[in-house]
Amino acid sequence: MQAWYHCENTYPFVPQNVLDAADSVRASLPNKYCDPKVAAQLFEECLDEHLYCDELGINIVSIEHHSGINSLYGASPMILGIAARQTRNVRILSLGTLISIRTDPVRIAEEYATADVISKGRLEIGFVKSGDSEMVSGNANPVGFVDRFWEAIDVIKLALTSHDGPVSWEGKHYTHRHINIWPGPYQRPHPQFWAATGDPATSAEIGRRGYINALVLRGPEASKRAFDAYKNARAQAGLPAAGTDKFAYAVLCGVGDTDEEGLAVGSKTLWFLNTSLKQAPQMSKFLPGRNPPEMAPNIWRTTGVRGRPADGLIGINAETAIQRGILVAGNPDTVARQIMEIYDKVDGFAHLIFIGRSGFLTHDEAKKTIRLMAEEVLPRLPAATITPETVRQAAE
Repeated sequence: MQAWYHCENTYPFVPQNVLDAADSVRASLPNKYCDPKVAAQLFEECLDEHLYCDELGINIVSIEHHSGINSLYGASPMILGIAARQTRNVRILSLGTLISIRTDPVRIAEEYATADVISKGRLEIGFVKSGDSEMVSGNANPVGFVDRFWEAIDVIKLALTSHDGPVSWEGKHYTHRHINIWPGPYQRPHPQFWAATGDPATSAEIGRRGYINALVLRGPEASKRAFDAYKNARAQAGLPAAGTDKFAYAVLCGVGDTDEEGLAVGSKTLWFLNTSLKQAPQMSKFLPGRNPPEMAPNIWRTTGVRGRPADGLIGINAETAIQRGILVAGNPDTVARQIMEIYDKVDGFAHLIFIGRSGFLTHDEAKKTIRLMAEEVLPRLPAATITPETVRQAAE
């Protein structure tokens, strides 16, 4: 199994009374509450954690969010480039550039190819559909964003795999007369593609394409539905059965020498759910095109004051989060057991993405979780089963 360190680089130092009064802590909270000197220290610590992962053999995840306390990684290609240059050993997953809100997929392909060359072939490319406040921050039209998502991927793939001179693209959402990126990617035909989604229909398409399906904080039940859709789609397309190498599961994580220490660390990561998820409904569930019309009545019923869902993740405690499979926390024995319980419920995965830095969790606490994961937990986890290669995937 491969372990991937996911650092949100959150900004938790906004007064609670400000957060309580705000309709949304994403998209609309004034940036006057972000001290650039504090942000500089956070960047230094989080980037140093990437280097620590490189020493210990833990792969790293480069993420992207915008305009809020949930993450300071708004300029994702810059973080990706820094990781590509400063690390030497581990693989780097971009999860990912929000392609449905960027206007030029060819430019994204250039950024990915450059990072892959700088890292000498250690890049993996993760696609995220985005939505909610990211659409607002990116000045993007949420209507039809799923169609844009798939078309952008196809344009990016064309740009990464075309090496015999300029090609063009004439599509529904994108038109590009001259595609000829320099340099092309280090890995040929292109770096491994991932997609983060829990929607079974999208997972099915990912399965036909042969991408890695990543589930982020969805829990075992929703993850198994997505993974089953992936497997069934491949079977229906006459493709080889997927191994565990095509599946990734992401959880919040805290590891300590004792259960008490690990649980205390893991509880701090819940800040990401309890505080930074607060979004005004007009920037999330009520955004035009965000959800199918038939879902509207239930969305209205389950949306409480200022967009707080009545039965969602906000307000969850550590014990409940562990039961729901979105947090693993404790000593190495306990964490390994919790991971394997999730593994069995979803019928396996070969990539564990652990979110080990969020909220008020300290740099030293994050490093200890990384070290114990590398030295004590990861060696106990099962090896991947490998999907047989095919000449080409059915959807291509």
